[in-house]
Amino acid sequence: MKKRITLKHIASEFNVSIATVSKALNDSHEISTSTKEKIQQYAKDYHYKPNNVALSLLNKKTKTIGVIVPNILNYFFTRAFAGIEEVASKNGFNIISCISNESYEKEVNTMELLKNGTLDGFIISLSEETQVKNNYGHISNAINEGLPVILFDRVTEMVECNKVIVNDLEGAYNATKHMLLTGCKKVALISPISNLSVGKLRIEGYKKALTEFGIKIDPNLIVKIGKKDDFDANIKILLGDKDIDGLLCLEEDSTIKSLEIVKKKRYKIPEEMSIIGFTNGKLPKHVTPNITTVSQHGTYIGKLAAEMLIKQINNQLEQGISTTKVVKTSLIERETTKKLY
Repeated sequence: MKKRITLKHIASEFNVSIATVSKALNDSHEISTSTKEKIQQYAKDYHYKPNNVALSLLNKKTKTIGVIVPNILNYFFTRAFAGIEEVASKNGFNIISCISNESYEKEVNTMELLKNGTLDGFIISLSEETQVKNNYGHISNAINEGLPVILFDRVTEMVECNKVIVNDLEGAYNATKHMLLTGCKKVALISPISNLSVGKLRIEGYKKALTEFGIKIDPNLIVKIGKKDDFDANIKILLGDKDIDGLLCLEEDSTIKSLEIVKKKRYKIPEEMSIIGFTNGKLPKHVTPNITTVSQHGTYIGKLAAEMLIKQINNQLEQGISTTKVVKTSLIERETTKKLY
């Protein structure tokens, strides 16, 4: 088997330094044309390929990003990951992707594992358990060790770093307001994500809209459903109040389930019951009737997070100053809400 040719071998062949060979292969203007042509031809003839590990050690950069998301089955995170991958690839970065599966322990262990490898920085959306525990030491430690970290979507004010978030409060406010403007009198909220920062913000947006319309906030209309709770039973109990004519569902799965229960109870949609759900995934477009949704622009969020991290890695951001980019939501009107005339 032929021995792999190295920069050192080429340098020895032409009696020049390794740095000179590297510059010649990168077509640097610092090297004479004749020398460059000789070295480049020799490298071509002997099938020279750069040692990426050695180059990363030399440059102190690995061109690799660690991405940790809580749940890849969630359409928003799927689109966010697609956006991250697109920007990373365009800039010559590789991605190591991991799923915390909403586990604090897995999130911590994953960060430790990746930190000990070859990595330039992290893009993270916090797991549910991490936000419940309110413990972010593993992220602060990574930042203190010099690793850039970008938090997106699910973030915390307890960590000083750059962030990209959706304006969840505004999204829920606009959705609730839309139902009230189209004639709904009593809008209920269904939340299986009350432990999350995004869930809390969406509830605040819902309350804000009700308050602006002079409607008293009724805690009984804010249904918080845990993982171990019977979803169907909770919604059926809620719909025992026949005056409810609008449902704001805070994530995609609960939106689909709520629609099916409403249909089984033979409500006319949207005449007797309007429904709006968060995350503009594929399912809301294809169920019958198709569902009005709040789009969080996941792909764009992912792109922004990746662009911000790469700029930070390349020292193109102002040092010591953290910023939070806020992305507006859009209401995608479909068949489960009445038209606003």
